[in-house]
This record gives sequence, structure tokens and C-alpha cells, in this order.
Amino acid sequence: MNRLIILGLLSFLVTTGSAFTQGIPGIATSRQFRSERLADNQLKLTGQVEIEGDNWQFYADEVEIFTEESRLVATGNVVFVDSASGGRVAADHVEFDFQALTGEFYNASGSTQLIEDIEPSMFGTQEPEMRFWGEIIEKLGPRTYRLIRGGFTSCVQPTPRWEVTASSVTINLDEYAVMRNSLLSVKGVPLFYLPAMYFPIDSDGRSTGVLMPTYGTSTIRGGSLSNAFFWAVNRSQDATVFHDWFTSTGQGLGGEYNYIFGPGSQGFVQTYWLDERETTMTAPYGGDDITLPARRSYQIRGNGSHVISDTLRARGNIDYFSDIAVQQTYNMDVFRATNSSRTFGGNVTGSWNAYTMSATTNISETFFGTQNSSLYGSSPRVSFNQSEQLLPGTPFYWGFTSEYANLLQSSTFDSRTVNSGLNRFDVNPSMRLPFTRWPFLTFNSAVSFRHTGWTESLDRKTFDQIDSPISRSFFDLSTEVTGPVFVKVWDTPDSSYSERMKHIIEPWASLRRATAIDNFDQLVKIEGTDSIVGNVTQFTFGLNNRLYARRSEGGGPSVAQEILTVSLQQSYYTDANAAKYDRNFLTSFRGTPPSNFSPMALNGRVALTTELGGAFRAEYDTDYMALRQVGADADLNIGGWLNQVAGWSQRRFIKKLSGFNNPASLDHYVNSFTNLRTKDNQIGGVYQFNYDIQLNRLMQQRLLFYYNAQCCGLSVEYQSYNLEGLGFLVRAPQDRRFNFSFTLAGLGTFSNMLGVFGIGTGAGEF
Repeated sequence: MNRLIILGLLSFLVTTGSAFTQGIPGIATSRQFRSERLADNQLKLTGQVEIEGDNWQFYADEVEIFTEESRLVATGNVVFVDSASGGRVAADHVEFDFQALTGEFYNASGSTQLIEDIEPSMFGTQEPEMRFWGEIIEKLGPRTYRLIRGGFTSCVQPTPRWEVTASSVTINLDEYAVMRNSLLSVKGVPLFYLPAMYFPIDSDGRSTGVLMPTYGTSTIRGGSLSNAFFWAVNRSQDATVFHDWFTSTGQGLGGEYNYIFGPGSQGFVQTYWLDERETTMTAPYGGDDITLPARRSYQIRGNGSHVISDTLRARGNIDYFSDIAVQQTYNMDVFRATNSSRTFGGNVTGSWNAYTMSATTNISETFFGTQNSSLYGSSPRVSFNQSEQLLPGTPFYWGFTSEYANLLQSSTFDSRTVNSGLNRFDVNPSMRLPFTRWPFLTFNSAVSFRHTGWTESLDRKTFDQIDSPISRSFFDLSTEVTGPVFVKVWDTPDSSYSERMKHIIEPWASLRRATAIDNFDQLVKIEGTDSIVGNVTQFTFGLNNRLYARRSEGGGPSVAQEILTVSLQQSYYTDANAAKYDRNFLTSFRGTPPSNFSPMALNGRVALTTELGGAFRAEYDTDYMALRQVGADADLNIGGWLNQVAGWSQRRFIKKLSGFNNPASLDHYVNSFTNLRTKDNQIGGVYQFNYDIQLNRLMQQRLLFYYNAQCCGLSVEYQSYNLEGLGFLVRAPQDRRFNFSFTLAGLGTFSNMLGVFGIGTGAGEF
């Protein structure tokens, strides 16, 4: 239920209660009425009775005041008006104890204005107002009220578009509200019933309560009903419990917990459990019916960061699922649905002046099908490093890195697991000599020594992994030259875009020499550190182009902004094998043949305004004169009413280049996300699609539409998801999903654990 409605009702009742305590000692009149003393302690006022106080008025046809009992009784057209809040209540009969501040309003109805946290689009041209009624409205104490057999709505039409009725509503100011036998009706149609509902009505803007349900249907899940209960634990913690009911498959139960304990100490955790019953289905690709056994699965997501002390910080993360088929079949979020890896890990880092020490556990398992998988990571990985420090009396800087890692790597195929993990120790001291006296030309030269030891190695003849320690040592010498830098600045007085422009052309080159590593073929190559090729000289050259504009946006002062960056780089290796292991290029490690030249990498980034930007990237093979990989994306925002994001990527076919000559291993995608809404947010929608050009199929498309009418609204979502890539794992090649939910006077929809209403407006709004 809408917290603003309850707060508005309370604000009015508090004011009317104080009216009695202020008005009884001295009655001011502005209309003619007759006063009659019936007894020593009883006074009767009849006629057009009007009692005025500070910012309130009280009207009635007849009022009896019992002074010894501190009680008054008002009948006939009884009206209380709160001038400060604009609220009023009318009743046939009122009995009130003006000392104890308790009483009853009989056959009462009223209204009060909503002034906090209002979404204007929910009220159209009307004032944000709440109306309430009840057979009896009781004031049970200074902070407690009860509404019996009544209801409330924020629709001010003669026939409300929605209303909530209940047998009773008990309210403790600034603490809680309890509703019994509550019924939500929309357009006169009963929609949602709850035998009991509890939520606090505190003033910090977060309230516990049952959220608006979401209804839906799906080819695989059948009809669905999603409910959620939000618990505002305190100002820094909250929790939400989710329940999903699916007519065709079963039900799910989930929970989410968020917390903020202080700057740098915050996190969240989500859990979801799905219970699917045994189901008989028609084979999606023909054949006999298939009976799918019952199964239970779960998933856990979360991350956290904690400041332990001024020097210590801890972090943790988990994204884990028990069943890959469930993960890819049920999620509406395309990223989560296509994710085939489960991960978890933690880290503790400490810094003391120039020294840093960290301990990390990080494990990731990637699935190929439902049973086959590859696991990698480290547990633990401990590092101790010193940042560069100036050697006293010299121009040299020195530092070092060191690391111990228990590397994990295993592969599971056809229920057989092959473990190739091992322990590794690595130490790497270095020394650097910078030359920065010339602003147009800089030099950085460095030398480092690296020693690495492994507890296992590869057999020279069979290349099987054996329990035989191995180590390597080599020197790494490098020099990087930046410049000469060319700069041109010119004024643009006649331009409406900028005041001044600046263009920078920055060539650079680096020369690196690694001494020989004679036992390279015996090293177990798990990470990039293990794949360094020795006895090789690498020459890398590049060119950076940067364009700046001094301009002003939003009426602020003009500042220099980088509006365009284009960079180009390529490497040459004296040993052709080094090209296969260069981590500076996206297409390395793909099984390409040795080459003395790396691909040529082109990267561009544009940000013409804060509303328009994009990026471009490509890698070009100079041996075969063909693009290996290319991609681009763009982001457009206009006036808060349009947000357009589009992306395109392709790993291209090169007939004679291994790693790129198998069409099955290539990909070609285009995706788009459009969020469009009116400036008053009354109407809006989102359209998203992901298209696989390589396989000529639409992976998924998703459409969300919402309409905020006066005092209520409607959200509708449709998604078509292509599951053909999962083959026999799926119950249908296409899953068509439809969901809808209502909003009441600013209360948004929520996103359930499977991503319903998880894009665009309303996602996660409690």
C-alpha cells in the first residue's frame, strides 16, 4: 500500500486531536447559535456551531460539553477542517475525550493532501489528495488510531479507479500500521486480497509492506504470480522476500538483503530457490513426449565491501547457481541468461605507506552443456608489493612485486575430472629511470628481474603434467618514448559548439627485451604470467590523436572536454611465437599461427556532448590483410525523454587463418536498447533486442510499456526469448513471456528474482 496515503491520514488525525485540547478552554464563534447550560458540568451548543483555533475549524449542528468528564459529543453535519494541511473530515456523530485525546468519529469520511515524495504524473491535472472513510474512526491514544470497516484511495473522481477497503486499520504514529482483511479493487473489480498486512509508517521514506503483485504468462512456466514483501529493517538495512508461483512448472522463493554500515562498508546478497515438479511435455523438435523429472535448484548473488581499519579493507563476491539449464531457461535478463559461469571469491587488502599486501580467493567455473565444465582460479593468492620509491641521491625509482598462488584448474568431461592445478611463487623487483624535462618528448627506461617457481611441470617427451618442480629466471629491459608531441590550439568565436579547440598528435614507441627462457615448453601455462616468451625483442609503436573543445553545458562555466580520441598500435616480435601470447590484443590466445607481427589495433572514443557518445574498436591482421575483430557502440540521451544505446560486434572469417577459419567459432551480434518517455513521465516504454547475425536469429526482444493515469497506472512487459541454442535442455524452442502489474499513486513495480520488469522504469523500486 502507498505509504504516502497512510502518512497523510495520520497528519490530519494528529492535527484534529490537538484541536480539541486547544479549542475547549476558550470557544470563539463566528456564527449564530444558542448556548444552554443543562447542569453544572454540562453545556449544550445548538444551531450553526463553529469553533475556531489555530489553523483549524470545527463545525456542527449540536455540541454537548461535559467538563468533569473532559468529554464532548457533536452531532449533525460534524466537520473538522485543518487549514494548514488542507485536510478535512466529516462525520454524523463524534464523541471525544479532550484530556485523554481519545474519541470516535462515526460514519466518517475525509480527505487530506499528499505533499511528500509525489510522482506528479500519477495525478494528472488534479491535486495530489487522499480520501478515506469508515464506519468508525477511533483515536485510541496520543499516537494510536483505528479505522473500522472503511477504506482509502488517492483517486478523486466520483468513481475511484482504485480503492483499498479493510475490516480494520490500526495505526501507531511513526511506528507501524496493521490492516486486516484488506481488499484492493481496480475499476470496481476485486483484484488482490490479504488477510493481514503490516508495515511501519516512519518518516525516513522507507516502509515495510507487501508490494504490488506482478502477473504473467510464459510458454514454459505457464501462468505466474509474483509477490514481494519489503522489510525496512532500519535506515541502513532492508530485506525483501519474493515468491513466484508458476502453473506449469512449480514455484520459487527468494530473498534480498541490502546494507550500508558506513562509507566504504556496504553490500547486498540475493538468494533464489526454485522447486519444479515432474512435467510431461511435447518434444520441441518432434518425436515422442518427454517426461522431465522434478528438480530443485538455487542461485546466490551478492557482493560486499568493508573497511576493517584505516589500512585494511575486505571485499567479497558471489554469483553462483546449482543448475546451468535453469539459469539459462528462466532468467529474463539476457546477460544472466547467457552467462555460463559461476564465480565466488574474497579479498583482504592492507596498505602501509609504500607497501601493499593482499590475500585473495577467486574461483570461476564455466559450463559447456549441463555436465561438462572448466574450473579455474586461485585459493589463496597472496601478494606483497612495494610501490615505486625514489632511491636517495639518484634519479632512479625502484619497487617490487611478489606473489604466492595456489592455482586451481580442472576440466570435467563425461563425468571425468582432470586436475592441473599447482602452486606458484613469483618475485619481480624493478628499477625505472624517467626523463621528463621536455614537455614534448619523454623517456621511461626500466629493468626488472623476474624469478618464478612452480611445483609441477610438463614432461619433455609426453607433455603430461608431472609432480616435478620447475623454475625460470630472466631479465626484462624496456624503454618507452612518447613524442615529439604536436599541439595546435585555435579559437572558434563563430561556433555555437565551443569557444576553443585543441588537437594533440602523440606518437609513441616502446622497446622491450626479455632474456632467454630455455624451459618454456615445460611450463604449465595457466595464466598470462606463465606464457611469457623469452629470448625475444618486442618493438611496439603507436599513435594517439586527441581532440579537445572548451565548451559550456547547462549554463555552467566553460571547461576543456576531450571529445575525440583515436589510437593505433602494433607490435613486432623477433620470436614469432610471442604473438600468440600478447595480452595487449583481444584476439591473442585463439590458436593463431606464429607471426612476427601482432594485429594492428584501432580504438576510438567520442563524447561530443554529455548526451552523445560512442566507441569503436578493431584488430586488423597485416599478414592476411583482413579484419580479425571489429565492434562499435553508441549512447544517445536527449532531454531526459530518450535514451538510446546500440552496439555491434563481429569476429570475422579469414579463410587461411586458424582460429578464424571455422564459421562455428565465429560470432556476429547487434543489440539495441531504447528508453522513451514523455517529459512528465506519464507514458513511457523500453524496447530491447539482441540479434545473432551469424546464425540469422533473434536471440531475444523485450518490450516494456507503462502508463501513469490519474492516481494509478499500468505496466506491461513482453519478451520473446530464443532457446534453440540449448537444444534438448529446453522445454520449448521459443519462450514467450508476458507480464503486467499495477501502480497506485506513485508506488512503482518491482523486479522479481528472474528479472521481470528489470529494465527501464520501475525496476527494483520498492
